[in-house]
Amino acid sequence: MRIDVITLFPELIAPYLEHGVNRRAAQAGVAVHFWNPRDFAAGAYRRIDDRPFGGGPGMVMQAEPLAACVEAIRAERGEAQGPKGSQAHSEVGPARAPVVYFSPLGRPIVHAVVSELAQSSGMILLCGRYEGVDQRFIDAYVDCQLSLGDFVLSGGEVAAAALLDAVLRLQPEVLHDAQSHMQDSFNPSLSGLLDCPHYTRPDVWREQGVPAVLLSGDHARIEAWRRQQSLQLSQDLRPDLLAKARQQGLISKADEKLLASKAK
Repeated sequence: MRIDVITLFPELIAPYLEHGVNRRAAQAGVAVHFWNPRDFAAGAYRRIDDRPFGGGPGMVMQAEPLAACVEAIRAERGEAQGPKGSQAHSEVGPARAPVVYFSPLGRPIVHAVVSELAQSSGMILLCGRYEGVDQRFIDAYVDCQLSLGDFVLSGGEVAAAALLDAVLRLQPEVLHDAQSHMQDSFNPSLSGLLDCPHYTRPDVWREQGVPAVLLSGDHARIEAWRRQQSLQLSQDLRPDLLAKARQQGLISKADEKLLASKAK
């Protein structure tokens, strides 16, 4: 997998990739390249922003440096160049990596989005700044807009780092236990629900013990307990997840009995 990141501040993201799981992703063959749009701006000052038409506060990132940057990335990746819908874009060749722009207008970054991107050959991430990006560039080059949540950040770097972390940990040979992510919250193996609580040694900490079932060695009982906890936590903390799972037919009669038994 190859990921290209367009950002004015690569130093905000690059160190994050040098440790832990992210570092193992690089060792497993995932390549992350950083591109500064100033390198594609004209003039002695390498200006990449200007005042918005119609007035108003702040500045807007210009379309041309970003377009030139994307074209350079496409060329290095061996992909067809040109904006969406152009003749060059429609030519047969390697599948073009999607351009992902972090924006308050974007879809929320949820597990399904991360999983889809993790199974791709890569992507181009655009970290906006200031008041945003010239809409004409978005219309011509951006394939997908994503959002970290209903709040505004100073730039897309924090969202890019979060997405990178989520995508990289799903790559083969990155996690020590290849199956560990299957037990993550929101994973289809958990019907999209929250994960259960976890405990480790010692079995008594500050007079608080571990649930006895986890010490029983009875794997069937342990799995039932974990499922019940997942259901109950989702019902208490994220009822929207439980409702969605029910709509998708992922909650069985046995699950409903587990929920009912806890309620009593």
